[in-house]
This record gives sequence, structure tokens and C-alpha cells, in this order.
Amino acid sequence: MRNHTRMTQKLSATARRDKAARDKAYAMTDGRKAKKAHAEREARANPSAAKGKDFDHKDQRWESPNQNRSNDGEGTKKESTTTTILNKHGKNIHISPRHRDSRYRQTIGIG
Repeated sequence: MRNHTRMTQKLSATARRDKAARDKAYAMTDGRKAKKAHAEREARANPSAAKGKDFDHKDQRWESPNQNRSNDGEGTKKESTTTTILNKHGKNIHISPRHRDSRYRQTIGIG
């Protein structure tokens, strides 16, 4: 039996598989790879500052994971401007800025 320390989403097997594919596609975009490499370089340069922290690329400093994920307590609602595009079936769909990367859109079948 696994000991989960994080709360997980209750997804069906199909939804879990689809989400894993979407998350992987997003993680492999050039922008995400560059941010991960930059955070790793910063961590190697100053391991004591990086211990237990996430690198905030916007503020260029180490922050607690909770603070970094909540956008310094502001949330992300203000920075999410969606774009409407047509999917391959001719229907309008809304995509957020993180989904505008062409390789990601091709992976999920809308680009």
C-alpha cells in the first residue's frame, strides 16, 4: 500500500492516462526545459538556499513551494488570458497561455 503525502485527484484510468500525457507534453516544451535547467544551475550554485525551496523565475529567487505556486498569494486568475481557437472538428475551444505552444497543442490534437 502506498503512503500518499499529497492529495491526488480522483480520476478514472482513462482520465489519469490522458492527464499524464498532457502534463508530460507540457513539461517537455522548450520553455519548461529551459526553466528546469536554470533552476538546477541555481541550485548547484547555492545548495543551502535551494534546500526545500522552488526557484521563482519571475522574481529570480528561491521561495517556498506554497508561496511560489500561489503566485505570491495573488493567485493566477489575473494573468490567465484565454485564446479561442477552432479545434480539428470546427468547434471553438478556449486555451490558456500555457497551452499555446504548438507542440503541446499537436499532442492533444488541437494544433
